[in-house]
Amino acid sequence: MILFPLIQLQRGRCVSLRRGRLEEAELWHVDPGKKAAEFADAGAHWMQVVDLDAVSGEGDNAALISQIIRETPADVVVGGGIRTRDRAASWMDAGAARVVFGSAAVLTPHEVTNAAHDFPDCVILAVDVFQGKVMIHGWRETTAFEPQSFIEQFDAAPLAAVQITDIDADIGDTDAELALITQLAATTRKPVIASGMVRALDDISRLKYMGNIDGAVVGRALFRRSIDLHEALAVANAPAERAAEFR
Repeated sequence: MILFPLIQLQRGRCVSLRRGRLEEAELWHVDPGKKAAEFADAGAHWMQVVDLDAVSGEGDNAALISQIIRETPADVVVGGGIRTRDRAASWMDAGAARVVFGSAAVLTPHEVTNAAHDFPDCVILAVDVFQGKVMIHGWRETTAFEPQSFIEQFDAAPLAAVQITDIDADIGDTDAELALITQLAATTRKPVIASGMVRALDDISRLKYMGNIDGAVVGRALFRRSIDLHEALAVANAPAERAAEFR
């Protein structure tokens, strides 16, 4: 299972969000470039960098993200404010390994499918779910879409993965979040990345032994140091056994 350390950027700083509230970001006093290098030095071959200012439409962190892509040996997945095929192409040209589409998949789905066909295995579809419905605009707007039928609309697109975030997970309903991702992973042919569900090493073990979970995004827990990245990667990379060994 691939582990994706997450760096979220707001005004050039590393932050973490709770339930997507851009106005209530938790600030980390670390240099984003040094943090990316730290993740790579720990053994991460992939990482995600999300531009929260591009999400809100209040500027962007494009120069900083481009620097991270150039200076980090890990493959960088870029998300945040990517709404068109051309914007995805610009990030691919800048050296991004993959790009993440979120709200655009609801508002202009053809942009996602066009990007996926032009860049096979390089586009990730982000599906944020709250109380059984897909959310957009940084978790601020509820759509009429149920996640399973929404994902099915992109069956023909050569996506790299579907990244699922259960927003209810932020209130600590672990059983509910595992039930959701188990159901969605079982009903899609796309690889699934779990986001917002890892707080401890046990969570990585649980996800690893679920069907069709190819990756997990880990952010706040790494910045809080409640998870050591070396240990997390060891759990994610260990050969699967008959039963999960929880720690």
